[in-house]
Amino acid sequence: MDLVDKIKQTAAGLLANPAHFVVDVVMVGKTGNKKLLIAIDGDQGVTIDDCAELSRQLSARLDEENWIDEHYVLEVSTPGLDQPLKLIRQYKKNINRVVRIRTGGTLLEGKLIEANDHGVAIQHPKKGGKKHEVETTTVPYSDIEKTFVMASFK
Repeated sequence: MDLVDKIKQTAAGLLANPAHFVVDVVMVGKTGNKKLLIAIDGDQGVTIDDCAELSRQLSARLDEENWIDEHYVLEVSTPGLDQPLKLIRQYKKNINRVVRIRTGGTLLEGKLIEANDHGVAIQHPKKGGKKHEVETTTVPYSDIEKTFVMASFK
């Protein structure tokens, strides 16, 4: 198991709320100037206090285990709207929200109405149809290049 996987597994084990989960762990930068980025999410969201608590616990564990033997900065946050969905659990969390899915050069934008173990269903305006006609398209995860949740200001 490489370092990033070890850190991801450790971070997941430190999350106090079972509704929270680790989305991604990334180590960036060069020697002497590394940044360890941990992205967490939750079925009902994550607070800044949740991020701070994981940061404190993970920092203590990393210092104790001495897995990173050089200077680094630890940053724990939630994935922003500019980050694509990566986990099935994130898709399920965002059911009934508007998403933009890119598949093989095609963009689909509409309401995410289903997410299961195989793919998603999105309800979107019918191409070439009347203004308010909608259709549902099912997209397997293997066809999805990126999916973004669209910001709503309603």
